[in-house]
Amino acid sequence: MTKSLANTAPAPQHTLRVALSDPALKILASAILVSTVGRGIFLTLTVLYFSRFVGLSALEIAVILTVSSGVGVATSYIGGRLADRLSARRLLVGMVAVQGLAIASYTFAGNFSTAVVIACIAVGVDRGANATRSAIIARAFDGPNRVNARAVLRTITNLGIAVGGMIAGLALLAGTAGAFRGMMIGAGVAYILSAMALRRLPARVDAPRHDPAKPAPTRGISPFKDRRYVLLTVLSGIFGMQFGLAEMGVPLWISQDTSAPDVLISAILVINTLCVVLLQVPLSRGTEHPRRAGKIVLIGGVLMAMACALYAAAGGVPVIAAITLLCGAALLHSFAEILSQAGAWGLSFELANPLQAGAYQGMFGMGSALGAMLAPLVVTATVVEHGTLGWAILGAVFFASAAGIALIARKASTTAALT
Repeated sequence: MTKSLANTAPAPQHTLRVALSDPALKILASAILVSTVGRGIFLTLTVLYFSRFVGLSALEIAVILTVSSGVGVATSYIGGRLADRLSARRLLVGMVAVQGLAIASYTFAGNFSTAVVIACIAVGVDRGANATRSAIIARAFDGPNRVNARAVLRTITNLGIAVGGMIAGLALLAGTAGAFRGMMIGAGVAYILSAMALRRLPARVDAPRHDPAKPAPTRGISPFKDRRYVLLTVLSGIFGMQFGLAEMGVPLWISQDTSAPDVLISAILVINTLCVVLLQVPLSRGTEHPRRAGKIVLIGGVLMAMACALYAAAGGVPVIAAITLLCGAALLHSFAEILSQAGAWGLSFELANPLQAGAYQGMFGMGSALGAMLAPLVVTATVVEHGTLGWAILGAVFFASAAGIALIARKASTTAALT
């Protein structure tokens, strides 16, 4: 019976064209493409808008980002739990629509207090929506295709953000408050259009309804009591600080501690975007198997440590050498990001209790949110404050977290083989 089911299972879909033939993934992809164009606009303009036109200080902006990220840690789990109890489709539609309204409302933020409230709403529903979306993927696709679906959506996310960033350049060229506000309202509208597209998701993405006439299904232990999954979440969140390193640490290092021109910051962003778009899907193959997922994450940890070494070596050398080292580091960093994400996705799905897909994905999202919240502080305390020593510390932290994830995966695959 098992052999028959295996033979009739759909083959893994490892190209964008083939993968997007699935109706559910096609709907998710089209919605994400629209919303991430808005996200690209939002990410490009928000900090500058707060600084130039609202008059907030750098410290106030940092507080806004930290507090809103803290709210996102909680809403990640809440969103996942709700996706197990309510219609995940309707929940996702509502969250994305609220996020669009919140982003458009940034144009009315005339002071620090208002900006904090709006940011907490925007980031809170964003993290909740991410957890709900992960629960939908866990239920809509089988093992081989879950990670591929995440890879496809991440590829499209990077495309959408890149396009949104280019569109936001028009507001930067204009340099007026009106141009900024118009663009940010447009970003909010993009999210609302995305929410409308999500209404077409099929019913299979919702949690199965319980028949009152039948005994309630056994749901198993809470994800917070699943020590293996908690450790996976923590270690993945630690490795996820590499996103904060790319967004904050690398630009500051290039501009303050190397002889490379500031324009290289944009070039490194292009390198990362191209790598993710071209390689995220093919390099995610096979990560539905825990042992392979662990090996891939470990390779990512080695590459990340090497990237930190190259970033550090770029300090205090001539400009050509600095550019070469920084581009090499960015390439290794991009590969590390792709591999670590692919492996972590596979483990987050395969080690979760399928009866609590939302709760488990929500807790895994908490790790990502916590990493995002702590990354600015950690990067400042290491790279910004201690230079080369800080890079060495970060490289060791990334490698250690990847090694821990690989050990979890190895033990999980060994246990599965014994049973």
